[in-house]
Amino acid sequence: MPKSSRFRSAQTVTVLAVTQLIGWGTTFDMLGVMGRVVAPDLGLANEVVFAGMTIMMVVSAIVGPATGRWLGRYGAARVLSAASLTFALGLLLLAAANGIMLYAGAWIIIGIGGAFGLSAPAYTAVVEREGANGKRVIAILMLFTGLSSAIFWPILSLLNEAVGWRLTFLVCAALQFFVCLPLHLFALPKPIAIHVDGGTAEIAPVPLSKAKQRKAFLLIAAATTISTFVTFGISPSLLEIFRQSGASPAFALQLGSARGILGISARFLDMLLGRRGNPVLSAAMGISLMMMSFVTMLVASPSTPLLVPFVLFYGFGTGVMTVARALLPLALFSPREFGLQSARLSLPQNLANAIAPVIFTAILDRAGTGPALAACAVLAALSLVFVLMLMALVRGARASESAILKIS
Repeated sequence: MPKSSRFRSAQTVTVLAVTQLIGWGTTFDMLGVMGRVVAPDLGLANEVVFAGMTIMMVVSAIVGPATGRWLGRYGAARVLSAASLTFALGLLLLAAANGIMLYAGAWIIIGIGGAFGLSAPAYTAVVEREGANGKRVIAILMLFTGLSSAIFWPILSLLNEAVGWRLTFLVCAALQFFVCLPLHLFALPKPIAIHVDGGTAEIAPVPLSKAKQRKAFLLIAAATTISTFVTFGISPSLLEIFRQSGASPAFALQLGSARGILGISARFLDMLLGRRGNPVLSAAMGISLMMMSFVTMLVASPSTPLLVPFVLFYGFGTGVMTVARALLPLALFSPREFGLQSARLSLPQNLANAIAPVIFTAILDRAGTGPALAACAVLAALSLVFVLMLMALVRGARASESAILKIS
């Protein structure tokens, strides 16, 4: 890779890593530290305060398809800049909240900012600057953003102890306005994908007809929505599953930390694979490992010794699937279509993220660990079926293309 290209890639990763860390850390991850601090001051129950995340996910889902159109029309840099402004406004309103109305209103605005600024728009910014070769850069970016809670939880905790939660939210708003906004406006390299010779930005990696493109999109949507439903649903309940399986509180925390490290390790492996990686194959591997983790616990019944292989399979599987979920649109659609398709996929995924924790918590509390893990195993198997159907669709399209080339 030429030095100029390496510099552009490094600049893109640096800018987006900083802004995505701040974006996730001051919004979605923030309630992990601030939720129980804010609740008593506002006179709200903890579950009402934590419902802010649900509001954010639902609003982001609703706004997602429109975001895709705006990404195509205005470019990722402008949409990301709008996100910084929207986040700043929502955080200012959160700092001024004195009851449930302003609090909920703040999360509605933050949800709009999430659609404009988190994940899909950032990955679109990469593809605009790297074209179809952006897989490695996206994997590197995800490696950084996976650390957002680890970085921002201590920062938010220290700020809250020093100045209180309202000024902490003002600091978060200032980070969005004075750091993220200028970086999005002035520090991102200019897009290059639309200027590639021969119209490469218009060429899809897989030769699919319009009908098969729609089928591929639906298969991706089904597989990724079901998998994210499982991971978002079970993650808040993992410590409870460990406890019900006989783990001590200390061992449960160690297992939870190990799961996070394994997830980051899987992202690092995808980063090393770079262009050689295959997102469809990665998705099949990630979901298979997740399914193995659930089946292992079910076959032998939940017990403390089985928690270690469970965490190994589940942690690495979810990490692989997280990267594959982001890259699947780039494996099937042209770079120009990436932003639109990724934003369209965010609608069902974010809705699944919003409702999954409630459903899985209810299953776990009312029926126990076994039924909860059985539901996860069935859903993972269903997701794997959709990925295998996608693999068959891709193989068929490439076989047809090879046959046409031989005839010509």
